[in-house]
Amino acid sequence: MSFLISNALAEGAPAAGQQGDPLMLLLFFGGFILIFYFILIRPQQKRAKEHQKMVSALGKGDEVVTNGGLLGKVTEVGEEYVSLELADNVVVRLQKQAIASVLPKGTLKTIGKEK
Repeated sequence: MSFLISNALAEGAPAAGQQGDPLMLLLFFGGFILIFYFILIRPQQKRAKEHQKMVSALGKGDEVVTNGGLLGKVTEVGEEYVSLELADNVVVRLQKQAIASVLPKGTLKTIGKEK
């Protein structure tokens, strides 16, 4: 059956594309890393820095939203924890990092009037 399959003979010249330029490969990977840095890493670091700044500026009386979606007013601020008043006589303690955003003053009163 060897008459149906032709034999492949090795040629003396190397195949095209096997001899790549190492400088081009280095530039390609360098560009790839720069793209990832500016698209993924840098914006995430910027958001984390803004969140840390917001958390450190928390004060008594601020109205906040937690990561779990709870709305409340800050009644006490500690080193790592915050006391949050969710309703009359309902106070919970949570980590400062659990605060998602600070609301404008008076937001809780306007939300209560919508019902």
